Amino acid sequence: MATLGFTLTFWAWDLIAPLATGYKDRLGLSSVQQSLLVAIPVLVGSVGRIPVGALTDRYGARLMFPLVSALTVVPVLLLVVVKDDYVPLLAVALLLGLGGTTFAIGVPLVNSRFPPGRRGFALGVFGMGTGGVARSGYFTPRMAAHGENLPFYVVAAALAGYAALAAALITDRPDRAVSTVSLATRLRRAGGLRITWELSALYAIGFGGVVAFGVYLPTYLKTWYALTPTDAGARAAGFALVTVVFRPLGGRLSDRFHPALVTAVALAVVALFAVVQAFDPPIAPVATIALLAMAAGLGAAGGSVFALVSQVTPQAQVGSVTGIVGAVGGLGGFVPPLVMGGIYSAKGSYSIGFMLLSDLALAGCVYAYGRMRTQRPDPDR
Repeated sequence: MATLGFTLTFWAWDLIAPLATGYKDRLGLSSVQQSLLVAIPVLVGSVGRIPVGALTDRYGARLMFPLVSALTVVPVLLLVVVKDDYVPLLAVALLLGLGGTTFAIGVPLVNSRFPPGRRGFALGVFGMGTGGVARSGYFTPRMAAHGENLPFYVVAAALAGYAALAAALITDRPDRAVSTVSLATRLRRAGGLRITWELSALYAIGFGGVVAFGVYLPTYLKTWYALTPTDAGARAAGFALVTVVFRPLGGRLSDRFHPALVTAVALAVVALFAVVQAFDPPIAPVATIALLAMAAGLGAAGGSVFALVSQVTPQAQVGSVTGIVGAVGGLGGFVPPLVMGGIYSAKGSYSIGFMLLSDLALAGCVYAYGRMRTQRPDPDR
């Protein structure tokens, strides 16, 4: 149920991006206005995970999952009303960011319902809900071709149905640790934990890399390898699919080995193949292999980092810490495309950008192995 809800709300979260070209043409938007329209839900959804995670610690997923799913129906339907007016559309895009916050509800729910030896795989399966973005990219424009409002009605109906199911079927663990302090206090305590920011840094590399490639990979393939938009989109979809598949694999390996070790190996793979890609190899087969290997490493790292969250975070603070870590990870994906675009404009090459990615991944690898590998589950677990 958590994975289904995560998938549907992430689909809703990404409803605007696949239709952005249509909005640009119909409303006469500039590239900056189009980018702002696409970016607002993502930014709000990322930052919104912080308070939603803290609220989940207090009130539980039994309340929060159906509530957030039901509330997300409102901006989805409002997209039908405001589609021809840019300023109201921006306001609705702001509300649509709510759909991106369910990550911080599902992680503490899944974490509490599974024993330590199965949490990594369970969290990895839950993380496959990020594939909702890929589903939106594929299905939303195709539904819109049969009726411009059809995707909004379909997603709104799916969310409403899911909210009813979630209210009936989702239950919190009866003995779950419940935080009784105020929201501000919970966030301050979570932000005061060193482990919160260590996990945030690792997740910013792993999931941030996934977001960055999802945003920028089609542009890179079209610009550097002169692929058609269709071919570039298909290859980018393959990249996204590999990250989704390898996320539960990273979690499953974290059940057998320390998740910090899995994270270190995954980031080492990313570092190695980023260097390979920095030498601008031909698209077939070397670049394809390098990009898919990086996708596998980034996906596995995303799964293993949250297995690490479940081990080293106090049970009553899992939601709050997850909110902060998830927010940093989501926001971390917006810096690399800007850097890659700036480097290409200045140097006419992407090689420096891939070398920077390699350096960052290698730093994360060393830190995960040297520092995080010594962390152990809390005694009360």
